[in-house]
Amino acid sequence: MRIPFNKPFIVGKELFYIAQAVTKQERLSGDGKFTHLCHKWLNTNLGCASSLLTHSCTAALEMAAILCDFGPGDEVIMPSFTFVSTANAFVLRGAKPIFIDIRADTLNIDERLIEAAITPKTKAIAVVHYAGSPCEMDEINKIAKKHNLFVIEDAAQALLSTYNGVKLGTLGDLGTISFHETKNIISGEGGALIINNERLLERAEIIREKGTNRTKFFRGETDKYTWVDIGSSFLPSELTAAFLYAQMEEATRIIKRRCEIFQMYKNGLEPIVDRVNITLPYVASQNSCNGHLFYIICNSEGKRAGLIEHLKRVGIHAVFHYVPLHSAPAGMKYGATCGDMSNTDRVSNQLVRLPLYYEMTDLEVNEVLREVYSFYGLKYKHI
Repeated sequence: MRIPFNKPFIVGKELFYIAQAVTKQERLSGDGKFTHLCHKWLNTNLGCASSLLTHSCTAALEMAAILCDFGPGDEVIMPSFTFVSTANAFVLRGAKPIFIDIRADTLNIDERLIEAAITPKTKAIAVVHYAGSPCEMDEINKIAKKHNLFVIEDAAQALLSTYNGVKLGTLGDLGTISFHETKNIISGEGGALIINNERLLERAEIIREKGTNRTKFFRGETDKYTWVDIGSSFLPSELTAAFLYAQMEEATRIIKRRCEIFQMYKNGLEPIVDRVNITLPYVASQNSCNGHLFYIICNSEGKRAGLIEHLKRVGIHAVFHYVPLHSAPAGMKYGATCGDMSNTDRVSNQLVRLPLYYEMTDLEVNEVLREVYSFYGLKYKHI
């Protein structure tokens, strides 16, 4: 049985809506009917003031850096255990990422280390909700308010996850979401910028429209549009938005299934946690995660490599995750580290992600579990 790590999927009216975008509309470029439907869905389901679709979460992060007026000499505090886009967005503006360690439980930025990294050059805190599990946003926002800093949520993996009942991506000044094919709700490539600070909304529209006030023109608020600020082409096409909206319509069903798979893994592996010395994902009871990914933290880098190789031999594709940005060549060139990074280094060396995708069957989940048990010399009883 071959089990991929991820599999893109169609769940509803994706192809029908794409056909509608081509045949029933007068435009295929961005900000048409399906883009507006996606905005409405995001605003309603996240409870946010405003949202703007982008062609990627990377683009949303780059817009966030521009909106916060990052420039040479500025600093942004962030975890090192994240995708390169979190840092690149600020480096492109000439700013310096300041990397701090993650918590051992949630694998999110350790809020207890943030204040020690703040300097007169600090402009923002960029948090990453790893695996859809929330950072400690109350404390982070408290620190940001005390020091007059922006809070930017990289919620790429966290669509519809919550923190104390509030959707992730809506707790900072700005939030960013990904609809990449590896995420829960997909459009191949795609993303969104969530704007919670209303002072940033008008400029966000301008930056997204190549630095022009074109959006105001189409709303009839000006008789012509012109170049008024820096910006770029951050809009997705209507084809992307049409596919995405069909997925949004089925978001509850998609995430429910992913959470079922997550729970099957957790139930299957919990009995052997102490016997084989592994760590499973942490989910606080008062918070809700979205079943984005399931990981095992092995007790050594060698065990992690051995487990991945064992699964590969039997046709199961499991992978490691981030190489810490602070130890990457560009991270050392453009960023700096504040404090000890032992949790980041350990997790990076020992974490393995198991296959998890919407169309994954119970039989496939049980097969993965059986082979994990087999690697540790144990016999698995199907659940």
